[in-house]
Amino acid sequence: MPPSSRRRRRLHRVLGVGAGLATVGALVAALPAMANGNGPKNDKRYQDVQLLSFNDLHGNLEPPAGSSGRVTEVQKDGTVKTIDAGGVEYLATHLRNARKGHDYSVTAAAGDMVGASPLLSGLFHDEPTIEALNDLNLDVTSVGNHEFDEGAKELARLRKGGCHPQDGCYTKGKDKFRGADFPYLTANVTDEKSGKPILDPYFIWHKKDVKIGFIGVTLKSTPNIVTAEGVKGLKFGDEVEAINKYAKELQKKGVQSIVALIHEGGVPVSGDYNYNCDSPGPGDGISGPIVDIAKHVSPAVDALVTGHTHQAYVCTINDPAGQPRMVTSASSFGRLYTDTTLTYDRKTGDIARTAVASANHVVTRDVAKAADITALINKWNVIAAPIASRPIGYIAGEIGVEGTESPLGDLIADAQLAHAKSLDPTTELALMNPGGIRAPLTYPASGAEGDGVVTYGEAFTVQPFANTVNLVSLTGAQVITALQQQVSGANEAAPKILQISEGLTYTLDLTKSGAARVAVDSIKLNGKPIDPAATYRVAMNSFLAGGGDGFTELGNGKNMLIGSDDLAALEAYLKGNSSATAPYAVPKADRITIVK
Repeated sequence: MPPSSRRRRRLHRVLGVGAGLATVGALVAALPAMANGNGPKNDKRYQDVQLLSFNDLHGNLEPPAGSSGRVTEVQKDGTVKTIDAGGVEYLATHLRNARKGHDYSVTAAAGDMVGASPLLSGLFHDEPTIEALNDLNLDVTSVGNHEFDEGAKELARLRKGGCHPQDGCYTKGKDKFRGADFPYLTANVTDEKSGKPILDPYFIWHKKDVKIGFIGVTLKSTPNIVTAEGVKGLKFGDEVEAINKYAKELQKKGVQSIVALIHEGGVPVSGDYNYNCDSPGPGDGISGPIVDIAKHVSPAVDALVTGHTHQAYVCTINDPAGQPRMVTSASSFGRLYTDTTLTYDRKTGDIARTAVASANHVVTRDVAKAADITALINKWNVIAAPIASRPIGYIAGEIGVEGTESPLGDLIADAQLAHAKSLDPTTELALMNPGGIRAPLTYPASGAEGDGVVTYGEAFTVQPFANTVNLVSLTGAQVITALQQQVSGANEAAPKILQISEGLTYTLDLTKSGAARVAVDSIKLNGKPIDPAATYRVAMNSFLAGGGDGFTELGNGKNMLIGSDDLAALEAYLKGNSSATAPYAVPKADRITIVK
């Protein structure tokens, strides 16, 4: 399938640049033997191409709050420095500064640009984020799993523009939503009936005689982490097979320089963004699905830009031919961007792999804001303000998301249990998936509301998915199986620990493996052992009730009752259990006993 030629702007427009310099905190993965700026005057064979990339923006137009808006940087003396980072106004300035002096520059992303977004974008089905990405001059992105939160038709609307089919138009006239100026790539997402990719599988970027092909894929397990309705009628194929297939097609078209944009990733040994991933040896500093993918993607692919795990790394992993290849990820929420130098060989049309160099840079907030992005944010804030600024509760301190069991996870599970009890007083417990909690509830005021005041906008940022709270009947044996599925089966390699409501307790023994990590004889409800033969009414969001995140047992519940949306449940709980004089106390997160 040839890539679409629809472009609304000149591909290589020179952008206006705000004041300030891009952060220098570089991690160079391989010394560029032939890197030469734009090429010596006496040598026209090699041309350096700047590849700027980022991933997992998730609609974070404004600076992310709390820990979601910080990165850590290891210093030369081994100490660690925390840096406030993120905000598209600053990202725009950093990218524009980085492009200075680079006539050959392309900007790419590795998926999850939208979805699970804060209120400013999520309330408007992420139209504001698409507009911001246009202003950032994004050239191409792969899809991520969150691009399917509202289904393939909504993804197509974000690309092409137009009004939302239910909510209509938010802006009119010259401000009417016109869609993305850049292609979304879906090489491994096909229509079940036709077998063809639902969008272009690849995109060819070119300037003068330099051509680079981009192939985009998302993780093949997307159906396990997206609602069934969102992926209805779609097939998600193997990442490696799709990339290798279209790499051959690009080569047949005469494109030898190829970059894969992969919405799948890994986890480095260190959480510091500038950790030297290759210090123990090539690839030794990273684990996870991307390692196996990188080892099997065709040697024709010159670099892998990855995402999904929200981690920061710049690593070299050998390709199937034994040659080192760059694999990068820029954390999440616009806190970092990656600057990679690809040295293009005009004689072969390929990338001189020995010349590839890459570094992650912090999107610091000590540079001038990009005025056009500020204007865009202000436009949407005016529309959102009456809804976003409404207070819904009070907290005594930051309620965070860190830890196997988090304070905010406890709060949300308790809120869903309370809502479920209002519908069915026999409800006894609630379960919440950790991936559905997108940000902490911060104590400092985000606007004029005052410290400790929780606004609707802040709560929306925490739970932006519009899931409903569903009640189902499960046997005690099914509850036990569901708890075991946290650490076994699809979740064994990367456990997903459910957040649990008050009264449910158990021990998680991390010294063991698989389902044995859950000590069955320790599972108690209100101090009494779970009875495998008894039936329990259990509350959970609609995503879990559909078997999402690998919890297939939760999808087998009976006698379903569908309640209100999860955000409304949280709002009602905070209103009923907090006040300005008696704010909600930070939960202790002591329901799960961890053995390490």
